[in-house]
Amino acid sequence: MDIHQPSTTPFGRRSFTLAMVASQTTAKECPPGAAVHKWEVFRAICEGKDAVGVSERALSVLNALLTFHPDTVLTGADELVVFPSNQQLALRAHGMAAATLRRHIGTLVDSGVIIRRDSPNGKRYARKGQGGAIEKAFGFDLKPLVARAAEYMLYAEEVRAERRALTMARERMTLRRRDITKMITAGMEEGVPCDWPHMLTVYRGIAARIPRSASRTEIEPLIEELDLLAAEILIVLETHVEKKKRSGSESHSERHIQNSKTEASIESEPRFTKSRGEGEVNRQALKTGVRSFPLSMVLDACPTIVDYAKGGEISNWRDMVATAGFVRSMLGISPSAWDQAQEAFGAEDAATVIAAILERSDAIKSPGGYLRGLTDKQAVGQFSVGPMLMALLRGRSASRLRA
Repeated sequence: MDIHQPSTTPFGRRSFTLAMVASQTTAKECPPGAAVHKWEVFRAICEGKDAVGVSERALSVLNALLTFHPDTVLTGADELVVFPSNQQLALRAHGMAAATLRRHIGTLVDSGVIIRRDSPNGKRYARKGQGGAIEKAFGFDLKPLVARAAEYMLYAEEVRAERRALTMARERMTLRRRDITKMITAGMEEGVPCDWPHMLTVYRGIAARIPRSASRTEIEPLIEELDLLAAEILIVLETHVEKKKRSGSESHSERHIQNSKTEASIESEPRFTKSRGEGEVNRQALKTGVRSFPLSMVLDACPTIVDYAKGGEISNWRDMVATAGFVRSMLGISPSAWDQAQEAFGAEDAATVIAAILERSDAIKSPGGYLRGLTDKQAVGQFSVGPMLMALLRGRSASRLRA
């Protein structure tokens, strides 16, 4: 029997397993010409620690063990046994407790990262021969790091690939969510015929199921749902644009035919025979019937106004406008500012703005001045109710997710 044959079984009451046999066999078959950078292998094990089967604390112990070998490059032909005492090893492992140190050494051995080479009495030491060269060492064999380096590198690459795929999936999800919210907003503002409250409800239902921290396999099905919803909304918008193009083309042809008939053209001109005051009244009457958004959506974005409704319920726009008239006085908004808002926005949209101001009353110091500012912007086409509503809806959705 070769006197230099390394020990194969652990000292004392520690058990010997088939996993240890496999690790020793792998180390024995390591080609003498194999060479690896020990810290590159260590980083690969750190990245693929879940596949290797080691914890972060066990990696701290492995890092400490590697510092006891003087060479940076480890080869299959070298003796790679290190033999620090538990005290030395604990100090280099940042003062790890003895019991914890033993547990994590066991983890490294069981996972096949290192091999125990125990002495007859279980102590770690090296026997030197002539000339002071180490003839025999008892401790921990690092040869598996050389023998399994390619395997550890593969684990690390798989983890990096999965991390890249997760990053790309999250980017795709973020872009799709942005697309959907902006397309819904555009559809509402442009008056595109569609059940936008339903679209918004579907989107919010998907968004509510997105975990705060999720794996790629968890979010990919949700991304597919977002893709389908975005495609459906885009079809609605594209169809509307196509209809407008056809309508505009037909209207242009019709105008061209009518313009060739001078008398008919003159007869079709509107006649302004009413007084200026009557015209203002008629425009106000027209605006009173204009509403940009469904009542259900407005109440979903601004639920606080319901608390001030007569009977605690708003079932139609008449109730909404009446409640807004009451709320504006409570907010300190003057009757003249309220009248100007109704003239600029229309009664229903003005009521919507009051509900939004009430919803954000804690952040608005002067509701009356704020309303006048919005009214002035509306008059010159620099304000739209849609983005304000969407912001409130997104805020409520985020609050639900946090809850």
